[in-house]
Amino acid sequence: MTTLIHRGRRADVGKNGDKRPEGEEDSKDRNPEEEEDSGDSKDIRLTLMEEVLLLGLKDKEGYTSFWNDCISSGLRGGILIELALRGRIQLEPLTMRKKRLLDRKVLLKSDTPTGDVLLDETLKHIKATDPAETVQSWIELLTGETWNPFKLQYQLRNVRERLAKNLVEKGILTTEKQNFLLFDMTTHPVTNLTEKQRLLKKLQESVLDRWVNDPHRMDRRTLALLVLAHSSDVLENVFTTLADDKYDMAMNRSKDLLDLDPDVEATKASATEMIWAVLAAFNKS
Repeated sequence: MTTLIHRGRRADVGKNGDKRPEGEEDSKDRNPEEEEDSGDSKDIRLTLMEEVLLLGLKDKEGYTSFWNDCISSGLRGGILIELALRGRIQLEPLTMRKKRLLDRKVLLKSDTPTGDVLLDETLKHIKATDPAETVQSWIELLTGETWNPFKLQYQLRNVRERLAKNLVEKGILTTEKQNFLLFDMTTHPVTNLTEKQRLLKKLQESVLDRWVNDPHRMDRRTLALLVLAHSSDVLENVFTTLADDKYDMAMNRSKDLLDLDPDVEATKASATEMIWAVLAAFNKS
C-alpha cells in the first residue's frame, strides 16, 4: 500500500550488519505478557493513533496531505496494535492449518475498558463479532471498506477529527477554521512543537544512534510506530529534517526492517504478533 520514498533520488538499499550499541537495553528483559503498556512519553501519554496523526499533520496548516489515502487505514491498524499492547486482544493460537498471520483470527483477551473512546468502541465490536475476523478484515471493516451492508456498523467514523480533539485536549494541537475557496475546513495546527520534536527524535534515534539491527530488541511501541508510520505513508515525515547521509541511513535501515517476513518474525516473539500481522496486512494490500 505504501512505499519508502527517497528525496529526489534512490539510494542503494541492502541488508546492513550494524552491531548493537553497547549498553542498549535488551527487550528480552521485559515481560512479554505485560497487559498494560507503560506508554512512551514521560509528560504526555499518547496512543499510537495520536502519534501517527501527529506525524502526518503539517505543523502550521494543521491538516494531513490531501494526497495521502493510506492514513485512514493506518490509524485503524494502530487501534488493533494498541489494544494488543494493552492486553485486550490477541491472535488465535498458531496451528498447522493456520500458520500465516493473515489467516489467524483476532480474539478477545479482556473486555476491560481502556478509557479511550476509539479503543473501547473497537473492543465492543470485536467482543460482539461471531465468528471472529482476521486483522486484515478488521482494518477493512473499521475503515468502512466492505461491500457487506450488514457490516457497515463496524465502521469507525471521524477518526482523524476525534484523535485531533484528543490532541487539542492534551495541549498539543489547537483548532482553527480555514477557508479553501469553495469550503471551510476545521484544521488543527501544532502548538506544542516540543512534544512533536520529542516524537521525531525518538524515531530518528531508533534507526540511527540506538539502532540494534534486531526488531526483537527494539521497544515494542517504537517498532509498532515505525510499522504504522510506514503503513500510513508518513514515515518520510519522520526523517525529512535529517542531513542527507543520515536520511539515507535511516531510510535504508527502515526498509531493511519493513522488508522482513512478518510470518517469520512473529514466531520469534509472541508479544509482537499483532504488530507483524498489521504489517502483513498492509504488505498484501
